[in-house]
Amino acid sequence: MIDFWHALVLALIQGLTEFLPVSSSAHLILVGLLSDWQDQGLVIDVAAHLGSLLAVLIYFRRDIVALLSGREKKLFIQIVIASLPIVVAGLLLAGVYSDYGRSIPVIAAASIFFGVLLWYSQRWAGDKNINNKSALLVGIAQCLALIPGASRSGVTITAGMALGLSKSAAARFSFLLAIPTLLMATAYAGLKWYKEPTLIDVNAVVLVIALSFVFAWLVIALFMKFIERIDFIWFMLYRILLALILLFIIL
Repeated sequence: MIDFWHALVLALIQGLTEFLPVSSSAHLILVGLLSDWQDQGLVIDVAAHLGSLLAVLIYFRRDIVALLSGREKKLFIQIVIASLPIVVAGLLLAGVYSDYGRSIPVIAAASIFFGVLLWYSQRWAGDKNINNKSALLVGIAQCLALIPGASRSGVTITAGMALGLSKSAAARFSFLLAIPTLLMATAYAGLKWYKEPTLIDVNAVVLVIALSFVFAWLVIALFMKFIERIDFIWFMLYRILLALILLFIIL
């Protein structure tokens, strides 16, 4: 069972780090180092992902209707193409991720490297439209998010800008691409829980879903509104600072 503050922190991390180009791994590690909270368990993980999924579904509801109705058939195909690499990589590298997922040096190094890459790639942002080839490349880049500390939204936005998309176009595609990714993550965690069921704290589950939804929706709305005015140097500096704090704590 988790208390309110534990649920609040978990939902905040999930809501912010799923869509901002920062690392969820780094934040979760930091929370673990600075608190005595026990692992929240698979059910709470599912709840946190579900809240973020609901947020992106509701924010992009018009886009989703257009995708499912066939009015955005081209974009639908591009999202499918971009989702395939992470499915293959996830199946092949799940064991590797579990071995190194909590390695602080790896998380710190990845946070710094991909943070610098994010900042640098914004100079390549343009006004190109995404096509099947660039969708596949963004999807391949998304596989880098399996490296702890990389950030799924960070690597996909970086790839989009490097391919000549505008900041807003890269972010929009990244967030739409999060839908199948979150669906798969939620389903995977749910299946693991189904095979090894544990006691469910209904109040904690509802609380995490609700808080994760609120934080994720606010992040998406604000990020999409101001993204063209945002200089990614601030995310780079934040990621470097977070990595240095992690390394300082363990040394």
